[in-house]
Amino acid sequence: MATTCVVGLQWGDEAKGKVVDLLTAKHDMVVRFNGGANAGHTVVVGEKTYKLSLVPSGMIEPGKECVIGNGVAIHPPSLVSEITQLQEKDVEIDGRLQISDRAHVILPYHTAYERLLEVEAGKSAIGTTGRGIGPCYADKALRIHSVRMGDFVSSDRLRERLVDIVPYKNKLLRAHTSDIEPLEVDKIVEDYSEAARFLEPYVTDTFWSLQRSLDAGKSILFEGAQGTLLDIDHGSYPYVTSSNSSVCGLSSGCGVPVRRVDRIIGIVKAYTTRVGGGPFPTELLDEKGEHIRVEGREFGTVTGRPRRCGWFDAVAARYTALLNGCDVLAVMLLDVLSKMDEISICEAYEIDGERTREFAVPLDRLARCRPIFRTLPGWKKDIRECRELSDLPKEARAYLDAISEEVGVPIALCSVGPARRETIHID
Repeated sequence: MATTCVVGLQWGDEAKGKVVDLLTAKHDMVVRFNGGANAGHTVVVGEKTYKLSLVPSGMIEPGKECVIGNGVAIHPPSLVSEITQLQEKDVEIDGRLQISDRAHVILPYHTAYERLLEVEAGKSAIGTTGRGIGPCYADKALRIHSVRMGDFVSSDRLRERLVDIVPYKNKLLRAHTSDIEPLEVDKIVEDYSEAARFLEPYVTDTFWSLQRSLDAGKSILFEGAQGTLLDIDHGSYPYVTSSNSSVCGLSSGCGVPVRRVDRIIGIVKAYTTRVGGGPFPTELLDEKGEHIRVEGREFGTVTGRPRRCGWFDAVAARYTALLNGCDVLAVMLLDVLSKMDEISICEAYEIDGERTREFAVPLDRLARCRPIFRTLPGWKKDIRECRELSDLPKEARAYLDAISEEVGVPIALCSVGPARRETIHID
């Protein structure tokens, strides 16, 4: 199997975890290159459901190597908990997982600061998960107050870093509120010491590990978190995540040049969802939107928050497919639409009286977009037992054709249910 990158083309939650799980068997290694514990991937195998946030989804497949790259923001207690839960489900971790020593660490002052900012922002809040990921990436960019995994697993180096950092963070937090206990260096070191000991065997220089794997001819599957419309540079800023959640983040997030990737698979839902604030041109604020939410179980894997739901936005998906250089699409959750009489696709926007098929990135312009819909008949049939494209009702096939036509990319895979077997492989 060629070296592959799987990337979300919407506002995240596109069911990338299932696609990664399906493709892992054909690859030697799976690499996560961005994001943090705010990204939830769900994998269903038989009667077991695995919910992953930091560990690559490929860990569920026995014998595969998995890498958490330097572009990931790691909250150590969350990672320890996730690894422990996998081990309790008989997933072998030791000898298979590598964590980059250059990945940055989320510490208590990051989560405290982010939550304060969200409260102060009020109606202008971005709607983060409150897990400290944005402040962690901010420290990474500022350089002087950052802690990396190589520092974290050494108690001496962690203490040395925190002696300089904690006094500044206390001043910063107190500038926002007096109702907060000052952070103490010794307590942070003590509270995190168990996680440091637990994770230390997995921490290594993953750059050279990946280079050796490529030189040995191993095939690698790169797993992006969130979705391209949340990319900090190319998404609907400022209602975005704090990393490059498109293919743009691959090289910086693990050290492998994009030119070494043979195939880029763009993941989309058969409809569109997003979490948090920001413009959403195709959002459905009626019973149809609620129907999609209930049928699609559209509640956050990590937070449990209900997701905003709407029709498929082909304008946005075409933009993100071009940005990522997608070779093929995987269309997920097609079965969620099976009970609807009619289904719409946004084929263009109307902005200030003009029609356009170009996605509007500036926030004020995107907020003025009005969707121009193309409506197709629904199929009103259960499709979860379909295994070939020809098994689908003609209306469902016409809908897939419309998505491919509007986005300009062929469809290689279609999911008709959460389980591995509930998949139609087109290519």
